[in-house]
This record gives sequence, structure tokens and C-alpha cells, in this order.
Amino acid sequence: MADLKRRTLQLSSGKQVKLFGNSVAIGKSLEIGEGGPPNILSLVEEQPDDKIPAGLSNPHRLTVDELMDLADFNIQLWMDLKAGLRKYGLVDPKIFGQDAAKAPSASQEKPDAGRRRKTAEKESQ
Repeated sequence: MADLKRRTLQLSSGKQVKLFGNSVAIGKSLEIGEGGPPNILSLVEEQPDDKIPAGLSNPHRLTVDELMDLADFNIQLWMDLKAGLRKYGLVDPKIFGQDAAKAPSASQEKPDAGRRRKTAEKESQ
């Protein structure tokens, strides 16, 4: 199983991915990236001179049920990504769901590139 240590995502394969932050996130489109600042729920570490005691930051005042709802939402996104990878493999944009249907596939891009190249060659002759 993957682990995150010292801003490095360590995968079970042995591969390591350096991160700028300290989290990995998944969006509704199932695209994966680094998470942003921990501004929904985070740990506030104790400050020197005991000015600020250790505690939680919950600026939206989410309840336990709301946080569990958020966790369920993210778990479902990760499960959807796993299902897409099992069904389509890594090389198919269909793993991203319906939004990927709008994106050109690799097979659609190649013919266009060839046409542009041939047109440029004809113009130069």
C-alpha cells in the first residue's frame, strides 16, 4: 500500500513521487493531483511559549456526520477510479468517466497532425 512520508509518496512498487505539499487529492473528474492547503480540517500544532495550544482547525464548523459524508464522497471517487482502471486500463481516457468523452483520444489526434504536416509540405513546394 502507498504511504506518504516527508512530502514523498512512496508506492508499493518502490517508486517515489516528490510532492510540494503534504497531500494527494482526487477531483470529481477522477483526476489526481496534489491537495491544496489543509483548510477544511487540520491539526493546529502547539506554538512556542504555549501561545496557541494544539487542537483542530475546522473553519466551516463541519459536524462528525458531515466529515464522514466528505470521507465517503472521496472514498467513492477513489473506488470509481479503481473501477475505471480495471475496466479500461491506463491508456484509455475513459477512466475519467463522462467528461473524458469530450477530450480527443490519441487516435483522433494522430490523423489531424498528419494532415497538417502534409499541408505544410505542399505549401513549401
